[in-house]
Amino acid sequence: MKLQFLLPLFLFAGLTACKNEPEKADYKIQGVPFNEVKISDRFWLPKIETNRTVTIPASFAKCEETGRIESFVKAAKKEGKFETDFPFDDTDIYKTIEGAAYSMSVHPDPKTDRYVDSLITIVGKAQESDGYLYTARTIDPQHPHEWSGNERWINESVLSHELYNSGHLFEAASAHFQATGKSNFLDIALKNADLLDQVFGPGKRNDAPGHEIVEMGLVKLYRITGEIKYLNLAKFFIDCRGKENDPKKAYSQDHKPLIQQDEAVGHAVRAGYLYSGVADVAALTGNAEYLSAIDKIWENMVTKKLYITGGIGARHRGEAFGDNYELPNLTAYNETCAAIANVYWNYRMFLLHGDSKYIDVLERSLYNGVISGIGLDGKTFFYPNPLECDMHFKFNSGETLDRQPWFNCSCCPTNMCRFLASVPGYIYAHHDHDLYVNLFVQSSATFNLDKKLPVAITQETQYPWDGQVKISVSPEKAGKFALHLRIPGWAQNQPVPGDLYSYIAPEKDSVSVTVNGEVVLFNSEKGYAVIDREWNTGDVVNYSLPMGIHRVETNKNVADNMGKVAIERGPIVYCLEGADNGQQLSKLALPDSAKLSANFSPETLSGVVTISGEMLLTGEPTTQTKKVTAIPYFVWNNRGINEMKVWIPRNQ
Repeated sequence: MKLQFLLPLFLFAGLTACKNEPEKADYKIQGVPFNEVKISDRFWLPKIETNRTVTIPASFAKCEETGRIESFVKAAKKEGKFETDFPFDDTDIYKTIEGAAYSMSVHPDPKTDRYVDSLITIVGKAQESDGYLYTARTIDPQHPHEWSGNERWINESVLSHELYNSGHLFEAASAHFQATGKSNFLDIALKNADLLDQVFGPGKRNDAPGHEIVEMGLVKLYRITGEIKYLNLAKFFIDCRGKENDPKKAYSQDHKPLIQQDEAVGHAVRAGYLYSGVADVAALTGNAEYLSAIDKIWENMVTKKLYITGGIGARHRGEAFGDNYELPNLTAYNETCAAIANVYWNYRMFLLHGDSKYIDVLERSLYNGVISGIGLDGKTFFYPNPLECDMHFKFNSGETLDRQPWFNCSCCPTNMCRFLASVPGYIYAHHDHDLYVNLFVQSSATFNLDKKLPVAITQETQYPWDGQVKISVSPEKAGKFALHLRIPGWAQNQPVPGDLYSYIAPEKDSVSVTVNGEVVLFNSEKGYAVIDREWNTGDVVNYSLPMGIHRVETNKNVADNMGKVAIERGPIVYCLEGADNGQQLSKLALPDSAKLSANFSPETLSGVVTISGEMLLTGEPTTQTKKVTAIPYFVWNNRGINEMKVWIPRNQ
């Protein structure tokens, strides 16, 4: 089998096409691989560096301490007992290797490389001769994990997670191959994928994966190898959903055929991974029915089931989407992995449609719901991310709202390992003579527009704290192309697409653009300021985004938020925390007349913009005012567990 390098490292989602091959069906727009984007900002660079130096090593250490690695050792020997609680714990090793591979593609590290190779050797020895790789059964086939079933695959659609393990294996092995050029991990993955192809498909087993991600992983293997069987199998796993039209199977999106689905339902992480895989296969096959289905599901999610933080999955029970407009605050689940899946899905939707509304949702998730899941120390985490903490409520499983170094089900910490390293890959994209600036991050990259014009681009900005962005555009030679600058929805008085959220007092200022100091009029297309002109080396664009403080209200159908407002500035959602305001948050109200001001505080929580003002302190003999400070939601609970609120009574 001939393996093909794509770019030096394809975008984490496997979305970059081969340079030297004929045009194939694929995403209309192509991302720029994260390792080809050099960031130098004060917001993301420290987080990515902490991921490299703290989060990834800590996760490897936890995999050792908790027996996750030992399970592979025992599987190789076929003796002993499975070491941990869940049959999907194998994936924590895969995901951490994936994160390490991404990191090594930017920061070569011989020590980490050797350690990862040692783990790959252990994983390879645990693989059975026919390619099966699932330690929860291989250790003791006569007494497998209780979720696994007595035979291979029979519990796949319910609890076994055999295909889920394979999916993360494929994702990690693809990343490792692209980062290092070594095929030791990829060989293991391909052997497992070939087994799946022998077992599943038309006329064979037709189990729908119980926890999706194998679809995304198979697409990555297809992109590397060119083997159409992997793409066909990914499509098969999508098409075999909903065979019984059973509403009880909505938990795993198996309640009806995919092309008949029009609502975001069930386990939110599984859903996000499925919709991402559907987007991949739709792009590669041109399947219009797939596209129609995920368009409808996306519309439902964004207009009825999305939290202001970009989180998804309202219910603890089933870690699932709730009903339309079911968006409680205190009991909101919003698993960290679900926010990451939301980013994956929305990025693919942008690549399909070229509309900035998908990046609006991506950015909201990225700056709020995703990074709230990891502490500033890089080694403590949230699993759920509610929008309120009263110091009393606990989820039924006993999970507390204090950051933890690990969980029995530790999918979120290891998912963060692989995700954070990939953030630079979301900043830019291109198609023919169109160059997209989607996120505003101090960074530089080089594009090859129309496959013939190299263009270097550099951003200078203090975003998200400041709305001024300086963009230097330097084509190798003078050339005509279109620069697409995303106009964030929040800069156009629309927090998210649809009417789920709105601003009480719309911003009066608008975006402005100058080129080489001269104001330019631009066309607005699909949420982008488009400047189509002849560009020369040294051209400078100054882009100004209004950064007023907004009060947000919710659609009247969201019962929990009636009469309440949230505070946001730019892409950042704010909250009140007891550490700043005392333990009286339930007595605070924010009248429309209260003045709020923003100030950058370099000493607070590693440097953030805080918002201050006076609120009403109710419940006293006489109504009083109290000076309060709001902090970005993503940094709450970094000073110990406290009361916290995002939604504040508007008048009380």
